[in-house]
Amino acid sequence: MTKRYGTDAAATAAVDGLYLSVPEGELFGFLGENGAGKTTTIKMLTGLIPPSSGVARIGGWDVGRDPLEAKRLVGYIPDNPFLYERLTGSEFLRFMGDLYGVPPDAARERDLLRLFELDAKAETPIGDYSRGMRQKVALAAALLHDPRALFLDEPTVGLDPRSTRLLADVLRAVAARGTAVFLSTHVLSIASGLCDRVGILHKGRLVALGTPAALTDDGRRSLEEAFLSLTGGVGAEGEVARLLGSGTGGRAG
Repeated sequence: MTKRYGTDAAATAAVDGLYLSVPEGELFGFLGENGAGKTTTIKMLTGLIPPSSGVARIGGWDVGRDPLEAKRLVGYIPDNPFLYERLTGSEFLRFMGDLYGVPPDAARERDLLRLFELDAKAETPIGDYSRGMRQKVALAAALLHDPRALFLDEPTVGLDPRSTRLLADVLRAVAARGTAVFLSTHVLSIASGLCDRVGILHKGRLVALGTPAALTDDGRRSLEEAFLSLTGGVGAEGEVARLLGSGTGGRAG
């Protein structure tokens, strides 16, 4: 897939010739610096924006040609989920179930809210939720219809360490049941410890693809070091000090 913004010769390629396949049951980590094209990729895969060229398929369905069939298979948590703040947590899950055509199942709704430690707030309006609680109710809603492909764009934003660990456990369990999990994150320790494979996007192009062990030379370097090497990041203390200067000449006494 390719996504270009603009129509003239100077059009910007946000995603440039991406070819990628994620099988059922795989936990796939999608890494890249800010502006690399990660969110644009996820939006094309979930049918929110069309590619300029190329095709996205979910479970064999063409997202552009057969959007309803493809989207029925998808769960999606954006980096900043939009939630109806006047609905309670329980009401939001019922609403999402209606959208996906899932028969009402109060027991499943309660189980999901309990799983994400929201059962005590089930009848509280979402407008009163913290950022982390909003993230967790969005996760619960995305899992309600047992998606075959689950997309998460920076899902740990707003989560405390306990909730981050819970998220990791949930994603492992979801993948073990056969769901393809596509996870965009800046937290390299999560990608290294959780994901089966990792792809690194740089300026819209996929510059690395493989298991965390392969990308880190079987642990001889960290995933952070591999990432910085592939994306041209500043990774040495001496270089940082050089760019910042000595830091002492203009300091007031």
